[in-house]
Amino acid sequence: MGQLAYIRSYRPGDRAALADICVRTADNGGDSRHLYADQELMPSLFAAPYAYLEPDLAFVLDDGSGQAVGYVLGTADTTAFAAAFRERWLPLVAGRFPASGEPPTTPAEEMIALLHRPEHMLGPQVADYPAHLHIDLLPPWQRKGHGRELMRAFLDALRAKGIADVYLSMLTANKPARHFYDRLGFHEIDVPDPGVLTYLGRSTDSAGL
Repeated sequence: MGQLAYIRSYRPGDRAALADICVRTADNGGDSRHLYADQELMPSLFAAPYAYLEPDLAFVLDDGSGQAVGYVLGTADTTAFAAAFRERWLPLVAGRFPASGEPPTTPAEEMIALLHRPEHMLGPQVADYPAHLHIDLLPPWQRKGHGRELMRAFLDALRAKGIADVYLSMLTANKPARHFYDRLGFHEIDVPDPGVLTYLGRSTDSAGL
């Protein structure tokens, strides 16, 4: 199946596929459907806003039939993106996922609280790594070189915008993801009190990737 797969730009018709990929990889790299009753919650945080706000930085792995089976998306300017998330994206989803006002006690409540606090993106890493990204592939398409191809497309697009460095955050417990990023030349960024996350960064120069 990998012979026909190729990287292309995101299209609006890919939205449902992006949501499905996000949900099926959102539990430490595995399927999160058992954690969140509303399957739009995780995509509303980690996929849909990027495709909506910066579609020119969204790329998908097409299985050859028009179906997206993986994606990479992100922003060239995390500070501006956090502001746009609050001003333009949050009003579109806040009715479906209203803020509680109470301390979160479930995974879903934690994600809803995060949704209403886009400024969580604005850690000290942004000073040196203005861009950030998310990349996910469905399990059958992993470990075939497609993740590297997606990353190259994204880094080249950032480079064309004059962006020199990019970061990502990942669950520290996701060892396979860490091995993947290490192979792609990412290095750990020292961020105070990162909690369950690890922050990684690299240059947008894709030479040798």
